[in-house]
Amino acid sequence: MSKTPSPFPPLAERLRPKTLGEVIGQAHILGPGMALRLAFESGQPHSCILWGP
Repeated sequence: MSKTPSPFPPLAERLRPKTLGEVIGQAHILGPGMALRLAFESGQPHSCILWGP
């Protein structure tokens, strides 16, 4: 199997947020000063399960 990147990546890969700032509609958990954002910014995210509608 080839390890070279495909010139045509899947749509999901092209649309996936690359930074926390690109995530839309989740300010209640990823806004400035929120616990989940601070965990990611510290470089030590913890294990968690997120669920909901």
